[in-house]
Amino acid sequence: MIRLKRTLVTDPDFQMLVIDLDKELWTRYPDTQQNFAPHNKVDHTVRVVVAYTGNEPVGCGAFRPTEDEHILEIKRMYVSPKMRGRGIAKQILQALEQWGREEGFTHSKLETGNNQPEAIAVYKRAEYKEIPNYPPYTNMTESICMAKSLL
Repeated sequence: MIRLKRTLVTDPDFQMLVIDLDKELWTRYPDTQQNFAPHNKVDHTVRVVVAYTGNEPVGCGAFRPTEDEHILEIKRMYVSPKMRGRGIAKQILQALEQWGREEGFTHSKLETGNNQPEAIAVYKRAEYKEIPNYPPYTNMTESICMAKSLL
């Protein structure tokens, strides 16, 4: 059974999972990840969810407010490779969306990459639709931006 925990960006389990996420992104985008790394930074405004199997952290996700007070941006979604295919990402995403609704957000947006078919599939199943790339991803050909209503 998966247990989800709402936490802060300073959570050590979240920090550990983000290190693994960044390593994976560098392997998927070895020639361009340096262009994305600055946009993956998170600060104290970020809300974090960590997924656990027993006491082991196996996945995470976060959202941050955007310049539009009604739109949140999903960030730092990751599930450890050995735990993929079990619906954990879906649970994390749903928990982030619910938290966002509780805080008054009405829409969600995100950026993922064209070398992450698993992530794209999760988002499409969650009813995210492709949108034009938004800044800072406007001219990044690897980027796929998506959005959905939280209403």
